[in-house]
Amino acid sequence: MTTTDEKTALTYLRPATATDAGLSARFQPVFDRIAEGNVPREKDRVFPYEQVSWLKEAGFGRVRIPAEHGGFGASLAQTFALLADLAEADANVAHVWRNHLAFVEDRLNAAPSAANDRWIRRFLDGEFVGGGWTEANNGTFANLKTTVRKDGDRWLVNGAKFYATGSLYADWLDVLGKGDGDSVLTALVRREHPGVELVDDWTGFGQRTTASGSANYRDVPAEEGDVFPAGERFVYQGQFYQTAMLSVLAGITRAALRDGIAALKARGRNYPQGLDPEPAADAQLLQVIGQVSAHAFAARAALRASAGSLDLVAAAHAAGDQVIREQRVLEAEVVTAQAQLAVIDAALQATTTVFDALGASGVSENRLLDRHWRNARTLASHNPRVYKARILGDWLVNGKDPVPNLAALGRGGQGD
Repeated sequence: MTTTDEKTALTYLRPATATDAGLSARFQPVFDRIAEGNVPREKDRVFPYEQVSWLKEAGFGRVRIPAEHGGFGASLAQTFALLADLAEADANVAHVWRNHLAFVEDRLNAAPSAANDRWIRRFLDGEFVGGGWTEANNGTFANLKTTVRKDGDRWLVNGAKFYATGSLYADWLDVLGKGDGDSVLTALVRREHPGVELVDDWTGFGQRTTASGSANYRDVPAEEGDVFPAGERFVYQGQFYQTAMLSVLAGITRAALRDGIAALKARGRNYPQGLDPEPAADAQLLQVIGQVSAHAFAARAALRASAGSLDLVAAAHAAGDQVIREQRVLEAEVVTAQAQLAVIDAALQATTTVFDALGASGVSENRLLDRHWRNARTLASHNPRVYKARILGDWLVNGKDPVPNLAALGRGGQGD
């Protein structure tokens, strides 16, 4: 895959070549198909295996890979915009892709090599990465129990994880573990190996079909080229994972607006206190929908800012400019934290206040409008916003580094 001219390149990253129109033409029809069965899947907790396979077949997993390497050449801003469009169709399906897109980004940031060429080829072939770094049984990154230890010419992974998002749909699982000494490693292992046990024990009231339960590993092998020091993962990994969640939240906000409009139009009668006997002509109810649209607009704008800041980091990394890269990582951390506050607030407000434009029929299980709030609230709990405003204020007023532990674990985990 690596040509003579490309051997001098520092990474697989290239300037974006995709167009918004071209990406939409390819993927929006698939998103529309996925949206058709969203409510019954949510109601009956049906895992979207078929829907994930449609996206694999359409090449969603290679959207960020440069065109010269066989992908679609999308920017991060375009990638996260697509993820938001997918989340508008089905928030569960969109969240499933978070780990895969992050690992693709990691390999694009890596230096060209035979081992990394194999990973690019796997992505092009539609192979899908799930995983989860969070330790089970209340373990922490500072006290890892999972191990990745050398065994001859391979590695063996042992341990237990939770929040293993996307695992049931995956070909590969991305596992964080303790190596020899003080080293921390990530290993990519085959999901089908008999030593892998995936347990559907996610009990959250939202994001119920993301396969975010337990994963147990017993002497699961990982080959050379599939194990990486955690500290060498791409430098904007933490911000990437967070922005992926913001994409899903932005999509949920738009879905609440979409369904709120449809439900208001479908109302056949109004309350005696209403301004018009026709609910769709009632100025106060229209005001509610207008406000929800503003929340959707704010979420989309904040997402665009966060994703755009990551494109700047990627460009600096591709150019080999470490000084500029470090500055842009810091800037991206600030922008992503600000976006997190803005998007979560917009999503929770929109998914709650939309009911004010509806009658009692709005809470019907046939419409299942509560799924938007449940999914938004669940995602908003992954990386608690309660700390973000304080950290931002301390940075803005006192200049305290908002990312004080940049060297640890590849600059952050998966936003959990």
